[in-house]
Amino acid sequence: MNTLIPVILAGGKGERFWPLSRKQRPKQFLSLDGSGKSLLQATADRLLPLAGDWQNLWVVTSSQLVQGVHEQLPDLPTLNLLAEPEGRDTAAAVAWSTLEVAKRYGEDAVIGFFPADPWIDNQANFHKTLCAATLLASSEKAIATLGVKPTYPATGYGYIEQGDLAGSFGGLPVYRINRFTEKPDRETAESFLVTNRFSWNSGMFVFRAGVVLEELRTYAPEMMRLLETEGVSAYAHLPKISIDYALMEKTQIAYVLPVDFGWDDLGDWNAIERLLKKDALNVELANHIGLDTKDTLLYATSDDDVIVTIGLEDVVVVRDRNVTLIARKDRTQDIKQALKLLQDNPKFTDLL
Repeated sequence: MNTLIPVILAGGKGERFWPLSRKQRPKQFLSLDGSGKSLLQATADRLLPLAGDWQNLWVVTSSQLVQGVHEQLPDLPTLNLLAEPEGRDTAAAVAWSTLEVAKRYGEDAVIGFFPADPWIDNQANFHKTLCAATLLASSEKAIATLGVKPTYPATGYGYIEQGDLAGSFGGLPVYRINRFTEKPDRETAESFLVTNRFSWNSGMFVFRAGVVLEELRTYAPEMMRLLETEGVSAYAHLPKISIDYALMEKTQIAYVLPVDFGWDDLGDWNAIERLLKKDALNVELANHIGLDTKDTLLYATSDDDVIVTIGLEDVVVVRDRNVTLIARKDRTQDIKQALKLLQDNPKFTDLL
């Protein structure tokens, strides 16, 4: 099997984990499961066996987070850390990173792109799936994506509909992709699950560098022209667009490997409850004294803080330094709106 060159996409903000996630301490720098290891560190650890060593592992992040990435991953070679001068979503990150990796390894290099912040349970199944995807990418003109088997009708994820069976690689079935659907309503999501043909879009892709560069030149020609002539200096002129919209929904060589290795994109505070709740009355990552409190998530960064609750149900309480967030669990997606209110008030901008 060709060696996989993993690239970790680590430029996100993770605003829905505020107040724990802030400008200089985004979600990927946080430990959210009580393990003491950040999401970025956990992602790097699970990819290292596939890369072989740190020399083959890359990270792309924002220029403001470079120092933080170095502190989190001190063994990562400096030349393997790509700093974007401004955020332009994942299409620009994938295109620029692929160009840079191809310069070092050649266009036959098999590259995998991975978000920095998902939770993955079964590492053995994860590695087996990526070995299969690498085999597919190295032997066919293909862009492989990992589609996670849905466990409930989620409305916050993108979905992939599998088409005809394209073959078996590494003992796993591979299907052509019929279509992508972004964040359907609940009724549509329920209809997807009934068919057994839909997967959640994990945002993980594997391909040969030359194959994707050729496809990007076809479907995103202006972006590629700017990057290939100006390099990272072109960022100010690049469109802000995801790799899904720029390429994956247009290309004719997209394939999906339906996988089941335990996955959560950790999109907001409710994800922590999904991971840790089990049979407990509440999820308590804090010193908590509760009276008639249930189905509540409590998180505090300081061991000196104590959270006392009375009569709460289905609530998130997060205490970090000088900020306390209290929200109904069904409103955690609205944290971004609250941040806009803070941003508009000069008195509170240092809380972002």
